[in-house]
Amino acid sequence: MANLFWKTRKGVKIMQERPFTTEADFERTVFNTKELLEDIHFLKRQIRGGGKVGIPDIIGVDENGRVCIIEMKNKPVDVSIVPQILPYAFWAETHPDAINALWLQSEDRPENVTTPNWDGLEVRILVIAPSILRATVGFVSKIKYHVDLIEIKRWGEGKNEILVVNKLEEDEHRKMKSKPVKGLTPYDADFYKTERNPKSVEAFMRYADKVEAIVKKKGWALEMKFNKQYCGFRAGFPLAFGIEWIGTKKFAFFVKLPEPEARRMRPKMTRYDPRWKQAVYFIDPSKTKVADFLQLFEKAYTRLT
Repeated sequence: MANLFWKTRKGVKIMQERPFTTEADFERTVFNTKELLEDIHFLKRQIRGGGKVGIPDIIGVDENGRVCIIEMKNKPVDVSIVPQILPYAFWAETHPDAINALWLQSEDRPENVTTPNWDGLEVRILVIAPSILRATVGFVSKIKYHVDLIEIKRWGEGKNEILVVNKLEEDEHRKMKSKPVKGLTPYDADFYKTERNPKSVEAFMRYADKVEAIVKKKGWALEMKFNKQYCGFRAGFPLAFGIEWIGTKKFAFFVKLPEPEARRMRPKMTRYDPRWKQAVYFIDPSKTKVADFLQLFEKAYTRLT
């Protein structure tokens, strides 16, 4: 059995893998730990009805307005998972009214989660298990839906627990040979200009480039990712900071810091978003300097890593 050595100021603690006792235990842990999949707003667990084949474990909507079908298995997963998840995706595409009803019933919808396009739903599938056979990665890349394969394992020592999250991806050589997934929207300047003020889009992209330059200069292990609502800088799944749209003309920096810590730092934040646990700073393209936020970005990156 593998061990995880947790080095603290008081010494080294040896943590052992603590498998989930049941699939329900596994599902409950993920559903109640929203930070694991922070870009998804969960609508409901164990969706029933609608005449579909099988029952998806969790259904949600991500920040880009894609309906997320989440299938969880408390056992090793291989390519046999594909025929199990495809019927859920077909059901979601053909039953937008059922998902819309769940969306309307959800009382805590965050503002920056895009309302799905009910006339043409985009579906995203997430398969979550303690271990996934690597051959599954290449197999799912051949189907038309966006599929995330995520391994989650639990380690423990006394009352302390660590959840280790690993997103499986194709290596670059295979990715170049793969056909692009159908239906995925490229979020770039051209896309933003279809929904937002063109001059604001140009300024938004300039700020994104400047932040990326800082990240590269500092050697931070962060990847810049654009989506419908923001440009974020991620270390794997978790976000450190980024730039988000506020309406069609305005945009703002967001930094993932606890509110008391953000209030002690400069520049002064515009507001705090408790749902996403981030400080928000409105940007005035004629005045706001990226360099003034360096300390905030560094603090958020340090906390994350």
